[in-house]
Amino acid sequence: MATRIAMEMLIMLDAVALQIMWNRLISVVEEQAQALIRTAFSTSVREAGDLSAGVYDHNANMLAQAVTGTPGHVNAMAESVGHFMREIGIEHMADGDVYITNDPWMGTGHLHDITVVTPVFRHQKLIGFFGSTAHVVDVGGRGFGADGNSLYEEGIQIPIMRFVNKGAVNHDLIKIIRQNVREADQVVGDIYALATSNDVGAKQLMAMLDEYDVPDLDLISDFILTRSHAATVERIAGLPTGSASAKMDIDGFDQIITIAINVTIEKDRIYADFAGTSDVDKKGINVPLVYTRAYTCYGLKVAIAPDIPNNTASLAPFVIDAPAGSIVNAERPAPVALRHVVGQMLPDVAFGALHQLLDGGMQAEGASALCNFQVSLSPVKNGSVAADAKPAEVLSFNSGGTGARASLDGLNATAFPSGVMTMPVEATENVGPLIIRRKELRPDSGGAGKYRGGLGQVMDVAARDGYDMIFSAMLDRVDHPARGREGGKSGGATQLNTSDGHVLRGKGRQSVSTGSTVHLAFAGGGGFGDPLDRDRALVRRDLRRGYITPDAAIAEYGVTADELKAWERSDD
Repeated sequence: MATRIAMEMLIMLDAVALQIMWNRLISVVEEQAQALIRTAFSTSVREAGDLSAGVYDHNANMLAQAVTGTPGHVNAMAESVGHFMREIGIEHMADGDVYITNDPWMGTGHLHDITVVTPVFRHQKLIGFFGSTAHVVDVGGRGFGADGNSLYEEGIQIPIMRFVNKGAVNHDLIKIIRQNVREADQVVGDIYALATSNDVGAKQLMAMLDEYDVPDLDLISDFILTRSHAATVERIAGLPTGSASAKMDIDGFDQIITIAINVTIEKDRIYADFAGTSDVDKKGINVPLVYTRAYTCYGLKVAIAPDIPNNTASLAPFVIDAPAGSIVNAERPAPVALRHVVGQMLPDVAFGALHQLLDGGMQAEGASALCNFQVSLSPVKNGSVAADAKPAEVLSFNSGGTGARASLDGLNATAFPSGVMTMPVEATENVGPLIIRRKELRPDSGGAGKYRGGLGQVMDVAARDGYDMIFSAMLDRVDHPARGREGGKSGGATQLNTSDGHVLRGKGRQSVSTGSTVHLAFAGGGGFGDPLDRDRALVRRDLRRGYITPDAAIAEYGVTADELKAWERSDD
C-alpha cells in the first residue's frame, strides 16, 4: 500500500514539474518575442507587434507560442519548421546554424514576412528549434501593395537557406538583400533581430533544462501534445454535431470576391471546406493555403477552445480544406502581397457558419482585415528640402471596429483577428517625412444594434512640405461593410479621398497631388440584435462619449426629440 502511494505521489510530482516547465516554455517564447521587439528596426515590429515567436521539438511540433504576435504568423509558422527540416536536412544541421526564408508557401503567406529558424543542440544532440517571423518594411519589387501581377513582381524571394553557417554570417546573402530593397538598414536590421531573438529563446531554454536536469524536450513535448490534443477533442465532443454553410462578399481589387465555407462539427474534429469560393485573382490579394489554415483554425479555436494554449496538437483537430486555384488556396506564382486582406476575413465567415450551429450566437462581422497603408515619399524637384534628402517608405498599421457580440458591444479600433497593435502617430511620423493631421474615433461607424458594433477611425495623412507622396491603399469594406447579426445593422463602410476632391480606390498605388491630404475613414463593426432593444442608458452613454450623433440616436435607436432635450438638460 505504501509503495503504491509513493508511486502515485511520484507520478503526480512529475506531472506538476512538467506543467511548470510548460508554463516556463510559454514565458521563454514571450521573452523571445520581446527581445525581437526591443532589437527590431521596423516600426511594424517595434510598435505594432507584427511578429511571431515559437519553440518546437525535434520533430517540428510547435510546443509553445508567444502571447505577443499574430495568428497568421504563429499558426502558419507551425507548418514552416517542417519545410526547413526537409529542405536543409537534419543530417546537415549544425550548432551555430541559422536558417531563413520568405517563401510565401513555406513561411507565412507573403514575401514581406521573413522567417528565421535556429536549431538547438544540447550535448551534441538536436533537441528542437526556435522560430520567429517579422513583417519587414520592404522587399523590393513594386512595394507593399496589391498591384503585382505575379509573385515575381512583388519582391526578392529568399529560398530556405543558411543565414548563419556554424557561426559564420552569409554576407553574400546580405549583399543581395541590400541591393534589392529600398530600406536596406531596416530590413537587414530586422533579420539580425530575428536571429538574436531565437538565440535569447535558446539560452532561456538551456537554463530551464539545466534547472530541471532534463536532457531534451521529449518528455515535455509528449506532455504538452498529449494533453492539448485531448483537451481540444473533449471540447469538440461537447458540441452538437452538424454542418452549416456561410458566404461573405468583399471588395476584392477590380471585382467582388465571394468567400464560401461549410463547417462540419464531428465527434473529434471540426472540418471546414471553402468550396464555392472565388478563383485566384489577377492581383496580389491571393492567399496561400498555409495562411488560410492559420486564420480559419484561429477563428474556430477562439470560438470553441480559446483557453487551450496554441500548439501543434491543439490545432490538429481543426481540419481546413480549399480547392486548389481558389483565392484561398493560391498556387505559385500567384501574387500574394496583400494575402491578409482576404485571409483575415476568414474568421468572420467561419463565425457565420458557427452562428447556425452553436447556442448563444457568434459575434457580428467586423472590419477584420487590418486598415493598412504605405506611402512612398520622394523630394519634390527644385523643392524646399535639403539637396541630399532621400526617398522614404512609411508603413502604417491601423484598425477598424470589431463586430458586436451576443451580449457585449464591439471593440473600437481594435485589430481582430490579427491582434496587431495600432501604431502611435509619433512613431509613424518619426520614420519618414509624413504628417498625420488627425486620428480619432469615427462617430456612427459602429453598426446599430442591441449591442453596438465597434467604431472605426478617421485619419488625415499628408506628406511634409517639399515631398510628393504615392499612396498605397490596402483596405476593404468600401462596398461591402461588416454585416450585423440577428437584426443588427451593418457597420460604417470604408471611405478614402483627397482634399482636392479625388476618390481613391480601396487598394493599389495611387499618386496624390503635391500638398494634398488623404482623408481616411476606417470601417466599423456590425451590430448584434434589434437596435430598438438597446438599453436607453447605453444609447445616452454613447451620445455623451461622441460614439453616436443625435441624428443616429433618433434614426437608429428610436430616441425622440423630447428625450434628447431632456438628456441635454440633465447633462448641463
